[in-house]
Amino acid sequence: MHTHMNHDELTTLGWSDWFEKQVADQPATTIARVAAVDREQLLLVDQTGPFRAKLAGSFLHQHPLPHEHPCVGDWVCLERQPGDDFGMIHALLERKTALRRRAAGPGGDSQMIAANIDCAVIVQSCQYDFNLNRLERYLVMVMDGGAVPHILLTKTDLVGPDVLAGQMADLRAAGITAPVSTLSNMTGDGLEALERLLEPGRTYCFVGSSGVGKSTLINHLVGRVRQETKTVSGTGEGRHTTVRRELIRLDSGALVIDNPGMREFGICGAESGIESGYSDIASLSAGCRYRNCTHTGEPGCAVREAVRSGDLSREHFDSYRKLRHESEFHQLSNAEKRKKDRDFGKFLKTAKKSFREK
Repeated sequence: MHTHMNHDELTTLGWSDWFEKQVADQPATTIARVAAVDREQLLLVDQTGPFRAKLAGSFLHQHPLPHEHPCVGDWVCLERQPGDDFGMIHALLERKTALRRRAAGPGGDSQMIAANIDCAVIVQSCQYDFNLNRLERYLVMVMDGGAVPHILLTKTDLVGPDVLAGQMADLRAAGITAPVSTLSNMTGDGLEALERLLEPGRTYCFVGSSGVGKSTLINHLVGRVRQETKTVSGTGEGRHTTVRRELIRLDSGALVIDNPGMREFGICGAESGIESGYSDIASLSAGCRYRNCTHTGEPGCAVREAVRSGDLSREHFDSYRKLRHESEFHQLSNAEKRKKDRDFGKFLKTAKKSFREK
């Protein structure tokens, strides 16, 4: 029973029944959460504080793909002997939510940015950065990974109230239903309201392009920028290495993932997210003649009819189509890549065979 007490203590780090169910049959497992990943090393945190870990060889052997490796926010099972410098990670718990970025280049695989985020705050500045299409892309990405989106408009001190009201109206007209907050880092207006939103034991991240005030905001929330410094022993030099801790617990008890990888990301194959980001189009398409209508010219298409009659904004529909196209292209290129891998495998087999026959 004692070990389950430990798990209870982990609730301040975001542990919940979702994860408890996964380890219910192995209660003696040591559990920790990933606070940072630095190449071969991981910084973990549990109820005793931060410590370092490595991935066990057997884990790497069974999980060769990068997206199967732990990232910030993940929960892992590990072995840690007293006096050891490093824990050994042997299992990764199934993620409740994930934030992925499409890797650069055609046919790129998705790259994990962070896991087990409860709420992703999408930050845009009212002044330079306000862009509905980009906002919708972020929404799709967040919803596709299962986190709850919240929109934060910053730099409100740089625009008049009429501009802000207009942006709010544009958001709602585009069918975006996510909650919206406003903030000025300069005047501090909206900061308290935002802090009240962040609940203890829940995990948040802030996404958006650079220059919208994310770093300033996180520094505000954290109160100071903390660096975790530990001596690496066993190398003979006793040199200091600094791992920047990316999972930060605020004084309020809320957890914030501040990950440099979150600054910008592409869209992953995100069909389910696209549907929920464009719920108005999804509900209209129920009236299309064909069940798998692509809204690109089939007869009896309720969506195109709504655009024609003015019930659905053309811009909203065009951005949906563009996003659909990107997402489909991404899925196709991944499938093609897998086929290439298979073909190459066949080629190797026959080459080996003919080599043996010689």
